[in-house]
Amino acid sequence: MQISDIPFGTTDWDDVPKTDHTGETGSATWQTRQFGPLRVRMVTYTPGYLADHWCVKGHILLCLEGELETELADGRRFTLKPGMSYQVADNAEPHRSSTTTGARLFIVD
Repeated sequence: MQISDIPFGTTDWDDVPKTDHTGETGSATWQTRQFGPLRVRMVTYTPGYLADHWCVKGHILLCLEGELETELADGRRFTLKPGMSYQVADNAEPHRSSTTTGARLFIVD
């Protein structure tokens, strides 16, 4: 990844507007900043959230709070707890997220 043409800046996430996204069950609240081609998000999932789609977008994801389960289309499952992360390339392995307890994530894609 080459990051260019983004001047130094800070983000106060308390000032970033929130948008709601309904899952198959539960919902996700996104706070999104766009820096050229990079999308940076703070995402909060409600308890009981299950994504309504298989995602093929690449991400680098850090779990800040709660617990997130990520299922790959081939059946493998991974559980992230605070301080854990995952990374996946675009179009590499379809994945979807769920959480029974709720989770807060920092995502770059």
